[in-house]
Amino acid sequence: MSNEPLRLSRRVALQSVALASGAVLLAGCKDDQASSGTPGAVDPESGKTVPATPTVDPAVVAALTTAAGLVNGLVSQYTLIGTKYPALKAKLAAGAKYHASHLAKLQETEGVTAAKPGATSAPTSAAAALAVLAKLEKQASIAHAAAAAKVSGPQARLLAMIAASELQLGSTLLPTRKGASS
Repeated sequence: MSNEPLRLSRRVALQSVALASGAVLLAGCKDDQASSGTPGAVDPESGKTVPATPTVDPAVVAALTTAAGLVNGLVSQYTLIGTKYPALKAKLAAGAKYHASHLAKLQETEGVTAAKPGATSAPTSAAAALAVLAKLEKQASIAHAAAAAKVSGPQARLLAMIAASELQLGSTLLPTRKGASS
């Protein structure tokens, strides 16, 4: 056995210094300061609670709120047409279900609300009603695809998924052409 003293490597010394300085910095933090950004923090000068900063980008909330309004309008149209033309309920069931789930998914984001749709009337025939729904689906798909291009991350994927779904739903509402070749 050797009686040499243990030597500290340079790496261990630098890591120790970094950890110690990090601990000193953290010890100096105070959560009760108004500028800390902590929701519910109290401003020591005024004694008032500081409002929480938004956790979601306001532009994202605006885009998703607009999308929720469009989807809510589609839900309303599906309900109206399904009520006026009960024979179409089976054909409209999938679209109504998907739009309800899209609306719920959009509203999971903090601050997103769906505007109440305006009063509309159902077309005079079932075929015209399906054509109107197909047109609304296409318009909503275009709007949601454009909105998806302006945001990023999960919100962009959600809007793109909704746009694709609307495009597919719109195509299923129109009658298929007989004798059409590809």
